[in-house]
Amino acid sequence: MNADLPHLHTDLLPSPDGFRLLADQDAGHPPRILILYGSLRPQSFSRKLALEAERILQHLGAETRVFDPHQLPMLDSVLSSHPEVQRLREWSNWSEGQVWVSPERHGTITGVFKNQIDWLPLEDGSVRPTQGRTLAVMQVSGGSQSFNVVNALRVLGRWMRMVTIPNQSSVAKAWQEFDEHGRMKPSAFYDRVVDVMEELMKFTLMVRGRSDYLVSRYSERKGDAAQRALSQAAGAIEKA
Repeated sequence: MNADLPHLHTDLLPSPDGFRLLADQDAGHPPRILILYGSLRPQSFSRKLALEAERILQHLGAETRVFDPHQLPMLDSVLSSHPEVQRLREWSNWSEGQVWVSPERHGTITGVFKNQIDWLPLEDGSVRPTQGRTLAVMQVSGGSQSFNVVNALRVLGRWMRMVTIPNQSSVAKAWQEFDEHGRMKPSAFYDRVVDVMEELMKFTLMVRGRSDYLVSRYSERKGDAAQRALSQAAGAIEKA
């Protein structure tokens, strides 16, 4: 057991050294994972779950960043040059995989979470902040178990052209799943979170370095070729 992860039977996990070896052979650095959560409450359970996921990912050898949405303005209320908007976009560009965690509010994701996704464009110049990255989705609920949020997050992930892993986590009655220190208690819910993070690591190692190939589309290549032809024709006319 790891002192930082008192409930985690580390001997039953893939070796972090094995992950590191694959990472070094592949890209020469650990998988880079960005974690987003969707609540501003002082006792935010989505934040607690996000931090628990971060500990597991770090144990497995990932490099992680958790974005704090407190200072992120509402979409279109400021220019995209706002420092927090730029930070979110830079961290998304930096990432090779992401974890999205939202509470369930009125049967779906919170406005706090959606606002973060809305600030991420599908394309910004030649940069695509989400396309081709892996994604794990999780939710917390105050009542009985629900899958409304993870289903909504999957729709968002598909729209953002991400590779969403098959596994997911939905933590019911989240208020009783964390201790007074904000740590997740041992349970089947905790085990599922470990499953999801392990799977995210594996998919990220498989996908990164190949994402440009995986998301290359015939229709886009055709459009690019037509645009190049128009540019060449315009250049020829100017020279004539």
